[in-house]
Amino acid sequence: MMASVVAKRLVTGVCQAAWRPAVIGIVSSRAYRGHAPDDTRGDLIEIPLPPWEERQGEPIDIKRRRLLYESRKRGMLENCILLSLFAKRYLNTLTEKQLLQYDRLINEPSNDWDIYYWATEAKPTPDVYQGDVMDMLKEFTKNRNHEQRLDAPSLEYLDKESQ
Repeated sequence: MMASVVAKRLVTGVCQAAWRPAVIGIVSSRAYRGHAPDDTRGDLIEIPLPPWEERQGEPIDIKRRRLLYESRKRGMLENCILLSLFAKRYLNTLTEKQLLQYDRLINEPSNDWDIYYWATEAKPTPDVYQGDVMDMLKEFTKNRNHEQRLDAPSLEYLDKESQ
């Protein structure tokens, strides 16, 4: 009995060690880094992300569909709800210039928490992302009508628009 417990702990320890990342310290100008207040960052891994590029020649209807999808599929639930509801309300009314601002805002920053903090005004928005769309998002985030925003909207409204 005791031997099986020891063997199980040994196997578990070996398996956990095998799953630890071997690459440490990859540095990139645009990457995701986890942040924990007490972390020494000795095991920090930076995952390089491709740079954001404007999609030249993308038809506006395709751009709106892509941005709707990207608004819904975020790295964190808070932004999924916030951005998908924002997209539902405003995406079809944004100009091409505003669509470009929105595209850059949701796709260039490597950390979704940054977008959330800027939208909720917990942190100042960098000048590069400040504009009409960010002002609209900040106002939308204030939820002055006290709407219940607990989940991303269903996609049924898209069927109604296409008819």
